[in-house]
Amino acid sequence: MQSANPIPSTAPAADDRLIPAYYVRPEGLGPYITRLLAGCSNVFDIKATMAADLDHGGEDLRAGQGVVEDGALLQGDVIVQAGARIEAGAQVIGPVLVCAGAVVAAGALVRDHSVIGPGCRVGFGAEITRSLLAGHVFMKHPCFIGDSVIGRRVNIGSFCSTTGLRCDRGPVAEPALEEITVNLDGQRIPTGQTKFGAVIGDEVALPAGTVLSPGTLIGPGTVVYPRDHIGGFLPAGSRVR
Repeated sequence: MQSANPIPSTAPAADDRLIPAYYVRPEGLGPYITRLLAGCSNVFDIKATMAADLDHGGEDLRAGQGVVEDGALLQGDVIVQAGARIEAGAQVIGPVLVCAGAVVAAGALVRDHSVIGPGCRVGFGAEITRSLLAGHVFMKHPCFIGDSVIGRRVNIGSFCSTTGLRCDRGPVAEPALEEITVNLDGQRIPTGQTKFGAVIGDEVALPAGTVLSPGTLIGPGTVVYPRDHIGGFLPAGSRVR
């Protein structure tokens, strides 16, 4: 069951700032993630496509069998590819794919419809739900990533958080009803989703304590200096003070 309440996307696919390749290079991400990114016309399609793939649970996702240590708590369909490891004390609630070389450490929580890409490190107190960690993402401290797409070699500092729900129109409701939009050139672009956190491009580091507004887009190579809140669109190579 997909709990992100998708709405048919009307995002303008022709804008290069909305295509997956603007944010994430596919090299070294393995066949599934490479195919996923190539098959989506804009970044807002990634989450729904990934969720459908995980719900299907096809054999093409099951590349060998990784290590699940005694004391790890797994629920539902959790695919652990060869070379991946889920440590004792970690909790993973499927459907989830943990790709080759990834480690989900003791005290981490990975929830439904997430893909943990090659070489990722998810540490104590880190929580992930309905998100793609493309590859070599470091989340080794308490933090939260939800309804988001995280590129290669991204570092998520302690107590960082994405925000996937609007909270500017009265009490928050579940299931969510208000569509998330993103701001490009002063225009509101619909995501087609009522829960959408952020897209973070390759080689971005979020300093400790950073909170991202719903619908934040951060281009690759952006340098973020310590601050408590970021939102909107940040082009590739930006420097944010």
